[in-house]
Amino acid sequence: MRVKVFDESHEKDLERAINTFLGSTNSDIIDIKYNVAIAVCGEEQLYCFSALIVYSPKE
Repeated sequence: MRVKVFDESHEKDLERAINTFLGSTNSDIIDIKYNVAIAVCGEEQLYCFSALIVYSPKE
C-alpha cells in the first residue's frame, strides 16, 4: 500500500494533478481524502487544496 499527496493553491490545478496521476498509474485506488484550508493574511485570502490518495500498485 502506498500514498500520494497533492497540494495546490487552486482547485482546478488539484483536479488536473490528480487526473494526471490516475491516468498514469496502474494501481487499485483504495481511498481519496480531500481537504481545503483557508488562511487570511491582511487583506488576502490564501487557499490550499489538498488530497491524499491511498493506492495499491498492481503486480
